[in-house]
Amino acid sequence: MKKILIIGATSAIARELAKRFAGRGDKLFLLGRDEGKLQIIHADLQIRGAAKVVYAAADLANTEKHAGLLQQVYKTLGEPDVVLLAYGTLGEQAQGEQDYTMAQQEFQTNFLSPVSWLTLLANDFARRGSGSIVVLSSVAGDRGRQSNYIYGAAKGGLSIFTQGLRNRLYHSGVHVLTVKPGFTDTPMTADMKKNFLFVSPAKVARDIEQALEKRQTILYTPWFWRFIMLVIKLIPEWLFIKLKL
Repeated sequence: MKKILIIGATSAIARELAKRFAGRGDKLFLLGRDEGKLQIIHADLQIRGAAKVVYAAADLANTEKHAGLLQQVYKTLGEPDVVLLAYGTLGEQAQGEQDYTMAQQEFQTNFLSPVSWLTLLANDFARRGSGSIVVLSSVAGDRGRQSNYIYGAAKGGLSIFTQGLRNRLYHSGVHVLTVKPGFTDTPMTADMKKNFLFVSPAKVARDIEQALEKRQTILYTPWFWRFIMLVIKLIPEWLFIKLKL
């Protein structure tokens, strides 16, 4: 039995992963913005066999509240063995290009506020010398493309941050897993035209659970995105700038 904190528990991938944790009989603390959704998820996870399920609704991007929320988690659940950081937004690229405040909001949600959570958690985990931190980034962060470079830049920064964090915490016995999903059929991508590259959140959740068990450091999910992004990163810049990606 493990104690698991999920930050962004109403996201599609997090919900699927929580189901798998509940089926193992783990104890869960769910943090999310939408209390109504949290209540539904809470009831579902109890039925699925979770040893304990607690939830709290909060604005996860409000960094001033992070320390207090973690103290609430520790008092209720105890110090977690696993933390999953799984929230984010996919804003309109065109709006961000025209309005800095929109771009700033994307960076606050997808990069700066996760850094706040990870800074607090890293210090706690390093003190204990154990545990796993799982961070949902994106393949979009591997190279800036005109179609989503604001979102991609935020996720790219998050990937680099977790890479450095992993290097730091390795010597303390703490496992840090960076997850880079490709196209996933979630509410975030509801307006996107679907093709054969899209997979279900359940598939991504299975891959994450296996990567956790194996203590992997970087997970591209599905696996073929590692090679897709390798090709994209190898395109020379003089050619890449001419492409519409």
